[in-house]
Amino acid sequence: SATPTEEINGAGNLMDFLDEPFPDVGTYEDFHTIDWLREKSRDTDRHRKITCKSKESIWEFIKSLLDAWSGWLVMLLIGLLSGTLAGVIDLAVDWMTDLKEGVCLSALWYSHEQCCWTSNETTFADRDKCPQWQKWAELMTGYTEGAGVYLLNYFLYVLWALFFSFLAVSLVRVFAPYACGSGIPEIKTILSGFIIRGYLGKWTLLIKTVTLVLAVSSGLSLGKEGPLVHVACCCGNLFCSLFSKYSKNEGKRREVLSAAAAAGVSVAFGAPIGGVLFSLEEVSYYFPLKTLWRSFFAALVAAFTLRSINPFGNNRLVLFYVEYHTPWYMAELVPFILLGVFGGLWGTLFIRCNIAWCRRRKTTRLGKYPVLEVIVVTGITAVLAFPNPYTRRSTSELISELFNDCGALESSQLCDYINNPNMTRPVDDIPDRPAGPGVYSALWQLTLALVFKIVITIFTFGMKIPSGLFIPSMAVGAIAGRIVGIAVEQMAYHHHDWIIFKNWCRPGADCVTPGLYAMVGAAACLGGVTRMTVSLVVIMFELTGGLEYIVPLMAAAVTSKWVADAFGKEGIYEAHIQLNGYPYLDQDEFTHRTLATDVMRPRRNEPPLAVLTQDSTTVEDVETLIKDTDYNGFPVVVSRESERLIGFVQRRDLILNIKNARQKQDGVVSNSVVYFTEDAPQIPASNPQPLKLRRILNLSPFTVTDHTPMETVVDIFRKLGLRQCLVTRSGSLSPRLVIPMLQIVIKHLK
Repeated sequence: SATPTEEINGAGNLMDFLDEPFPDVGTYEDFHTIDWLREKSRDTDRHRKITCKSKESIWEFIKSLLDAWSGWLVMLLIGLLSGTLAGVIDLAVDWMTDLKEGVCLSALWYSHEQCCWTSNETTFADRDKCPQWQKWAELMTGYTEGAGVYLLNYFLYVLWALFFSFLAVSLVRVFAPYACGSGIPEIKTILSGFIIRGYLGKWTLLIKTVTLVLAVSSGLSLGKEGPLVHVACCCGNLFCSLFSKYSKNEGKRREVLSAAAAAGVSVAFGAPIGGVLFSLEEVSYYFPLKTLWRSFFAALVAAFTLRSINPFGNNRLVLFYVEYHTPWYMAELVPFILLGVFGGLWGTLFIRCNIAWCRRRKTTRLGKYPVLEVIVVTGITAVLAFPNPYTRRSTSELISELFNDCGALESSQLCDYINNPNMTRPVDDIPDRPAGPGVYSALWQLTLALVFKIVITIFTFGMKIPSGLFIPSMAVGAIAGRIVGIAVEQMAYHHHDWIIFKNWCRPGADCVTPGLYAMVGAAACLGGVTRMTVSLVVIMFELTGGLEYIVPLMAAAVTSKWVADAFGKEGIYEAHIQLNGYPYLDQDEFTHRTLATDVMRPRRNEPPLAVLTQDSTTVEDVETLIKDTDYNGFPVVVSRESERLIGFVQRRDLILNIKNARQKQDGVVSNSVVYFTEDAPQIPASNPQPLKLRRILNLSPFTVTDHTPMETVVDIFRKLGLRQCLVTRSGSLSPRLVIPMLQIVIKHLK
């Protein structure tokens, strides 16, 4: 234990309780906020002890080295596990998505693509057809065409989708209720210092991994990218429990979780640098330089692991790799910016409609039937998706096709242009051509797919299954972008003498790349929904390999954010945090002109402030105070008359210490005096033995005067991560307390 001098200076008081025989002192209850200053102080003290001990012997020196390297080891383990899980999820999703349509006879575990890779009878023109792959109707009836065959395939497609989604929602409901949704709003809240026990547990990790495969395979309008961040953070939490440095310190644990979030995005998109920036810009609350390096390392290991598994079979990290052969021109910035406007408007529409629907789910009987809701939405999605080839396939495949440039070897309907028979150009540089009937029918189907995706995603996001938002948002933008791209391409072809096309689009030149417009549209819509900017652009160019198209992506992302912010500052994750009532202090500027005295608790008409005195309160008084109030802690004052502040004591520490003293310390009874001073108070010999609790007293609680401006107080809460702040007047505790966790304050002022 600490020396008296250390205790007087307050240097050792936060660590004293670690020498106690019982483990829970200094921890937090569920749905409470951590005290960042206290956690930092505990870690500093722990580090000081290790440094002092390392000079005593070789063994202690080795232990100190192991402690220093444990952070990097945790990052390595997180990267390996999250990369492996992402690879397994990708492979399983491919197989199960294709299982809705047919089966590979040569090997049941092969997806459609893998099945036809191994076939010797596949032609280039019909690369999707091979005798080893059979659709369900063909397998059952022996026929490949006809109305009966179509209807049977339709029926089985819907049946498989319903089975997958029912299994997903049942597993979530029974085994891990926290495995539903995206997970990013809750992870943002946890990283800001909130405790949600079980949210990053082993069961959540297992069930989320399994149900994510089922949910994506069911064909619902959702993605796996957001949930992969949750899965990676579960991996981070799992490995934290192996090292006491992280398991016993909630502040240090959150540094690891920030890095895990970066690894999650790294494997979700194959974008390691984008993952680090995403964690920094979008998710993390406290992100020191050390965490930046470790995030970079975790993202690198995760990406390397995923690349080793090679789930896409193209020896690349990403599914959407593109190679465009033409540059972009200044005049094209106009349609790019218009796509940015569309992305901002779609983001605003989606957030408002989705939040309204989720609020309705919370406040009406709809929320009591999660399984039925998932089944109904899946049924509607499958029934409407099957007739349209662009909604029938997985959303990732759709985006991949929309991003692709039309080469000479493309067999897609989107590439059904009328070729000039006299064309003698190299294959890579095909000039703009008039659209054929396939392109026009594809445009109609894409327009219907756009409306369908916009509407169905509003009702899908937030259901009781794992559901990401990145891929559906990108799909909406990619469809809109491809439509705009084809329109601009045809205008440039038919009206190349117009002044806007004259300077850069000569007849017979390859001027406009519709796939680039799809890419820009995808970035715009994703930015409109999430309000990301820097990380979004980096993720997009890592995702596609389109490094020279950074300026169009930046223009669309910034326009999208401006337009969306004009209608409301919060993105979809902040909106869901607010809807669920999580205590999250955002980084916006504080605009109210108020003082600390205006928001102190309790108010004038409420009971007086609950305090403890330093040497005149009995155990019974303390127990009564704990029973009658629900405060997280109590100020300790010299006496009721002077109210000069001595320190602050946590409710949980009080409960545990009194319980422990009653069990293990002789003579401690209800009328024993509790004292927080260095020396015991003068009490008659006939009185029972007093109880000393100085070691759980925080001698340096954060205080402000009652005339401190609220913008200063808000800044203090943000930057220091305080749990509460005591308000004093002339050195004494103000008769009305404390500024508690600041969300209450903000809501009161609004």
